[in-house]
Amino acid sequence: MNVSDLTDAVHGLVGESANVNKRQVAATVGAVFDAIMGSLKRGERVGVTGFGIFDVRETQAKKGKSPATGLEIDIPAGRRATFKAGKGLKDAVKP
Repeated sequence: MNVSDLTDAVHGLVGESANVNKRQVAATVGAVFDAIMGSLKRGERVGVTGFGIFDVRETQAKKGKSPATGLEIDIPAGRRATFKAGKGLKDAVKP
């Protein structure tokens, strides 16, 4: 599923009953993603009850090995986004 598919799905769920067109739904979906990214850029945690937690983790500098040449390389410290699924999502995915 991509953003367009997600927009169509949300519009199908609430669009017609809430009298909202696809363009408005697309703007709302985009705003949600922008808000999550903005919070993560600021180092804030975003928790959606029943769905999961988006967080930012700091990584330490380390040594690595280039798969192409086999030479040792330095991997700089940085930040990465992580996601931990919540109970509701885990239960929904279980067979």
